[in-house]
Amino acid sequence: MPTTTSRTPGWTARDIPDQSGRTAVVTGANSGIGLVTARELARRGARVLLACRSEARGKDAEALVKEQVPDADAEFRPLDLADLASVRRFAESYEQDTLDLLVNNAGVMALPYGTTADGFETQFGVNHLGHFALTGLLLPKLLNTPGARVVSVSSGMHVIANVDMRDLNSERRYRRWVAYGRSKTANLLFVHELARRLEAAGSDVVAAAAHPGFAATNLQTAGARMEGRRTAERIAELGNRLFAQSAEMGALPTLYAATAPGGRPDSFTGPRFQGWRGTPAPSWRAAWTLNDRAGEQLWAASEQLTGVTYYGLKG
Repeated sequence: MPTTTSRTPGWTARDIPDQSGRTAVVTGANSGIGLVTARELARRGARVLLACRSEARGKDAEALVKEQVPDADAEFRPLDLADLASVRRFAESYEQDTLDLLVNNAGVMALPYGTTADGFETQFGVNHLGHFALTGLLLPKLLNTPGARVVSVSSGMHVIANVDMRDLNSERRYRRWVAYGRSKTANLLFVHELARRLEAAGSDVVAAAAHPGFAATNLQTAGARMEGRRTAERIAELGNRLFAQSAEMGALPTLYAATAPGGRPDSFTGPRFQGWRGTPAPSWRAAWTLNDRAGEQLWAASEQLTGVTYYGLKG
């Protein structure tokens, strides 16, 4: 299955095709890359649902999108990926029979050890299992929509670690950056297996992945802030100012994967220059993220852990 796509040098948000008549769900759309993704999709005419955990921040984001894009059709919807009951409520509240685009963007990074409402390690639970469940519950809408896409936001940091099928929830030993790398590898294995199953089912739904490179968002500071490590938080803030590209640039790989004509299954798009910064280009990925057996094993475990079955997509 193809893992790269051709790119037009210098692709920007101005190149997003008209999205009129299309509906998109963007998780984690209250800030950073998710907010930019939602705003630019709305700017091009899409109806956008901003799926966010915090009602206050979600409504603020909705207001900001409408301020920056006065004719935007954007709406906040509550979604807590750390709570499978919330994921189910979100899917049940989605009233349309079709869904053109699902952007699995929300994520957490290098947090102190914690668990979700369902007892999963937080990074694995939010970054992978929550989105696995959401995609499965919305699958009938996607399958019912010609040209639909699912874009999952991973990270170049997936190279830190492969998933450990014997310890998916880091119960034996927790190392925050290893757990983060495993959750981002899980994103890529999920896309790989989803693309394989969609192809086997004869579906034209495209499952693809993207990553922002080093972009200035609140992910870098969240863990230090939670633990009250003010010095580490300041160092992360300084790194963002000195080295990171903007959230606007960081969102371009996601927007490309979501909208550019000719999107290919299981592609991985990132910034052009060393996967660090720049306009969208094919991104290198670790060989273990293309392992069919690992994808199948993770899929089976994810169905068991979440209780969500992808009806219509056989292994």
